[in-house]
Amino acid sequence: MMLTKLLTILCGFGQKLVMSTQPADDRSRAPTAAEIADWIRERIRRGRFVPGQRLVEIDIIRGTGGSRSKVRDALQRLEGEGLVTIEEFCGASVRTASLEEVRQIYRARAALEGISAADFARHASAGDRLRLRELHGGLESCVSGNAPERFGRLNGEWHGLIVSGSGNVVIGDVLQRLNVPIHRLLFESFYSAERLRTAIDDHRAIIEAIEAGDATLAEAAMRRHIEDGFETLSSIDHEVNG
Repeated sequence: MMLTKLLTILCGFGQKLVMSTQPADDRSRAPTAAEIADWIRERIRRGRFVPGQRLVEIDIIRGTGGSRSKVRDALQRLEGEGLVTIEEFCGASVRTASLEEVRQIYRARAALEGISAADFARHASAGDRLRLRELHGGLESCVSGNAPERFGRLNGEWHGLIVSGSGNVVIGDVLQRLNVPIHRLLFESFYSAERLRTAIDDHRAIIEAIEAGDATLAEAAMRRHIEDGFETLSSIDHEVNG
């Protein structure tokens, strides 16, 4: 089952967005590729651009005031993030994925991130361990401060730190290709304090295992955490699609 309806319904939650990411006092400056990518990414998050929808260059140029070359650079950036698909002769479109594809990706992630957590427990530096704790504190403040978007960014950094701190470069490269950003953005949009508290409890269990030097327990806790993440996405899909 495609998750198009789930993305489309986000339109109802979005505020009316301005057509440029530039400050009001800087309208004369053409936007950079990064700013155009932000503009497109925000519309995907808000459901203005839905899975499978073609991203027409001229429409983006009109909406952002950017040049054709900058728009193409932006689309290539988003392709690298996994948000956009670019096909020869067809152009760019918002990436789409079935729930079954996402399930398979999460199974692979559970195995790879579990190994990363075990290696982090064995090999991480004192600085990386301290930073992991700091990020955890930031995530907790996001729940109390009702900041789901910041939670999403810090959560990505938290997981990325465990992978990089594990010292396994190959796993890091593979996980980059297993990213499912559309579904991460959905998680941010359907914010639930209860859901995020569950994620924080999982993080706490992983950190405690790491600090105890228990690689086996750290791996098991990370696997459960990733599996819980898929269950959350499945429940969101069920809430919307029935």
